[in-house]
Amino acid sequence: MSAEGGTKAIVAALVANLGIATAKFVAFAFTGSSSMLAEGIHSVADSGNQGLLLLGGKRAKRARTPQHPFGYGRERYFYAFVVAVVLFTIGAVFSLYEGYHKISHALDHPDEKMESAAWAFGVLIVAIIMESFSFRTAIQESNAVRGEQGWWQFIRRAKAPELPVILLEDLGALVGLILALGGVTMAVVTGDLVWDGVGTIAIGILLATIAIILAIETKSLLIGEGAGPEAEEQIVEALESVEEVDRVIHIRTQYVGPEEMLIAAKIAVHHDDTAAEVARGIDAAEGKIRAQFPEARLIYLEPALDEAQPKSPTPAAETPESEAPESEATDPEATDPEATDPGATEADSKPETPASS
Repeated sequence: MSAEGGTKAIVAALVANLGIATAKFVAFAFTGSSSMLAEGIHSVADSGNQGLLLLGGKRAKRARTPQHPFGYGRERYFYAFVVAVVLFTIGAVFSLYEGYHKISHALDHPDEKMESAAWAFGVLIVAIIMESFSFRTAIQESNAVRGEQGWWQFIRRAKAPELPVILLEDLGALVGLILALGGVTMAVVTGDLVWDGVGTIAIGILLATIAIILAIETKSLLIGEGAGPEAEEQIVEALESVEEVDRVIHIRTQYVGPEEMLIAAKIAVHHDDTAAEVARGIDAAEGKIRAQFPEARLIYLEPALDEAQPKSPTPAAETPESEAPESEATDPEATDPEATDPGATEADSKPETPASS
């Protein structure tokens, strides 16, 4: 994901949420609706979250230091995780509490009615329209980078956290607005403010679900995710396509930032290659990897002799039996009469002397 695309979606969501939060609080002031208050807090939390994502993106650009030799790319993961925590604590927990409080109050005061409901309907409809534009921007930016992945796969596999976070936040905001609209509508139609509290609790459950999903995904990125099986297969193919590389013995990959991948591999080289040839092969292998994966900025290749699987048999093993030297094929017994009886001596071959009478 390009940083520019993520920033555009964040700014669009931030502007929309600030405007929506203001309108929701105005509607709450006129109606006293707990759903409007919960949605107002939700929008404030979302605005703070977008600010955190922008801050994380800025801090991640700092140059590496001796203390952080791989840079600060993971700060974007950290601030995305903080977003999940904020969404849960401020958004979900407050909504659940406010919903419970509203239901308890409505049961204790069954004659109370919602005042100035028109304000609530007007603000909710305007908020749905504004949130839809923000969601549309997030979808457009995501479509530019997700390829053929489905939406759930994109959220699970994306290495840059900003767009998945904005997508889930905007989706949650839209669904939350619809729940708030439903709660206010039922409260006006039935004259029972319990429905307003029910809508608020539903919003809290929704926010808690989104916060848990975000926390799980960003936690995985913080710990360190690899390139994935398909990407690693492509990396291995690129390495083994180099003439100086026999095969890849083992490989490890990890994203040290959303746009920075580390690759470490042990490669088997030819037994008779010189150091210069091995170095040229490593350079060629790194070039092929970076051509396919521009984010592979850190590549460490360790050459080794693969004793278990030599590249080719030795020349002696390739010599056909028919080409053996003629002297080795001759039977020594056929050419050396004495060889038939190793115990025979020169005396045994002399004629016997007749005995005297």
